[in-house]
Amino acid sequence: MVPSVLQKVNLNRIAHVYYTLKNLEKSHQFLLDFGFSVTKRTKDEIYYRGYGTEPFLYCARKGNEDVFGGTAWVVDSLEDLELATSLPGATPIHDVDAPGGGKRVTFYDPIDNFPFHLVYGQTAVEVTQMFPELSFNFPTSKHRPVHKTQRFEKGPAPIHKLGHFGLCVTNYKKAYQFYTKNFNFKPSELVYDPVTKEDITTFMHLDRGQEWVDHHCFFIFQGPKFHVHHSSFEVFDFDIQMLGHTWLTEKKYENCWGVGRHVMGSQIFDYWFDPSRFIVEHYVDGDLVNEDSPINRTKAGPGNLHVWGPEVPATFME
Repeated sequence: MVPSVLQKVNLNRIAHVYYTLKNLEKSHQFLLDFGFSVTKRTKDEIYYRGYGTEPFLYCARKGNEDVFGGTAWVVDSLEDLELATSLPGATPIHDVDAPGGGKRVTFYDPIDNFPFHLVYGQTAVEVTQMFPELSFNFPTSKHRPVHKTQRFEKGPAPIHKLGHFGLCVTNYKKAYQFYTKNFNFKPSELVYDPVTKEDITTFMHLDRGQEWVDHHCFFIFQGPKFHVHHSSFEVFDFDIQMLGHTWLTEKKYENCWGVGRHVMGSQIFDYWFDPSRFIVEHYVDGDLVNEDSPINRTKAGPGNLHVWGPEVPATFME
């Protein structure tokens, strides 16, 4: 039996993610090169922000082992936070001692027992960086006037926001039921096993009615052992993404997969291993959906992950 609350907890957006890391200093340098900036540092924690309005996007904690600490989601109201206290293993509502403050409830996923955080009342921060929307010249349609050039500076790709994350779960059916029953998660894409015809993966968005939202902010797939697959962060455009790719390559970090264009969600992806072998992604140009968007159901196969880019490495599918 999948636990459920009496009504759905309304999520507004994905906010930030937590990782515990054995080598905090080595990871710190990677995260700076990946495009984050430090907003707060304590003895054992570093909080990183992007250039957008979220007070922080990534919290790195020093620990004895490398552990995924869950994501945090902004809820619509204090009533949603109160409703969340009835979820499995939920804490009482408590103050958040982190950039942005606010209130929080943490519950534990009933299938794989990992933490899932819900927050309300955080104080937004000012945007720190702006980028121009570039004009492009096409073969028969020119949009950039004479003497107008495209010039860039080398460096990391500044992060805008946390866009999505994905999990390998040990019981796909129960996980799907739990999250769609208790929250306003709705599938954008369902992927089924061609032999059994049963769904084995789903990409979910937040059902916000007519509001345009990202094609997916959370995905789950069936596997033998629970683990986080990756966390994905949006950057401004393809040039910024490729500048970041070049920067990370020159810094001798290990690319996981990319650059390429996904089919489901359409985003241009670039996946990297951090020093602890967690996968993090830069992405741009993802699809948007709303309540009128159809739910797509696709057969699992090698051709539905990307339309161009390098072949899918075995390490990405683990």
